[in-house]
Amino acid sequence: MANTTTRLTTDALAFLTERHLAMLTTLRADNSPHVVAVGFTFDPKTHIARVITSGGSQKAVNAERGGVAVLSQVDGARWLSLEGRASVNSGADAVRDAELRYAQRYRTPRVNPRRVVIEVQVERVLGSSELLDRGKAPGDDAERAAR
Repeated sequence: MANTTTRLTTDALAFLTERHLAMLTTLRADNSPHVVAVGFTFDPKTHIARVITSGGSQKAVNAERGGVAVLSQVDGARWLSLEGRASVNSGADAVRDAELRYAQRYRTPRVNPRRVVIEVQVERVLGSSELLDRGKAPGDDAERAAR
């Protein structure tokens, strides 16, 4: 079941701050999936997930095309997948902000003058039942009225 980020429970938001890695899936130029393990951070206010990486890495090249990206985090039976459009931000302020967020969740990243930030504007969330609010979905009343 697809869900917007507003359906994330308090437990889900806590899960997204715990020290877990995730799999980032982006698409290569030939539309085949490129899947790599990454550390990431998620801002529930802006619905942006951030991955720091070296400019020119395959994941950054894929994200520069602006396609869909998915971050999937798993810990036992708990899991979340965050889906959305990816972009690359190389601005110094954006990189520094992403490094600080990363340091809060994981550790201070090593110095990397080629660092960029992959930003995923999360539009859809999938996950285990205890991490998502299964109450009334946004638009339910409008959908019923249209029937």
